[in-house]
Amino acid sequence: MQTESETKPSLLLVDDDETFCTVMGKALKKRGYEVMVAHNVESATRIAESETPEYAVIDLKMPGDSGLVLVRRLHATDPTTRIVVLTGYASISTAVEAVKLGATHYLAKPIDADDVIAAFQRSDGDDSVSIASNPLSVERLEWEHIQRVLTEHEGNISATARALNMHRRTLQRKLAKHAPKT
Repeated sequence: MQTESETKPSLLLVDDDETFCTVMGKALKKRGYEVMVAHNVESATRIAESETPEYAVIDLKMPGDSGLVLVRRLHATDPTTRIVVLTGYASISTAVEAVKLGATHYLAKPIDADDVIAAFQRSDGDDSVSIASNPLSVERLEWEHIQRVLTEHEGNISATARALNMHRRTLQRKLAKHAPKT
């Protein structure tokens, strides 16, 4: 006889914001998921090694390794895991890398549980997405470039600053700011 938890799809929720995890975890449980929570890549990896999740919601920016590391690990463990990457620091380069590493979708915060579930259901691209009529601002282009170089250097700020020919503290100040509007 199956228990109730065996009939629910498993979902790994990974975010360093404990309040967000509590709220999102409750909302996803109400929608029929068995939710496991972790607050960093290392603890999420341990959970996934003991029980590979069917679904994963992963924050991009956390202390220690970035969510991209976890996307790669989860995809290598089970390519059928549906992975949604969340971030308050959205950039084109991290979105592309997340999808290349195995993410199903990439969403910018703030989002709700319905957005996450809709992203899990999407498996094809949408050719009806409107194309922006105005180019990115200089500030946004700089942010995108910094994010791409940071990704290339696996999140190492010192190496990224050297590659950009920028002082490390200047780079840290730029990274502490939120992404500029498009």
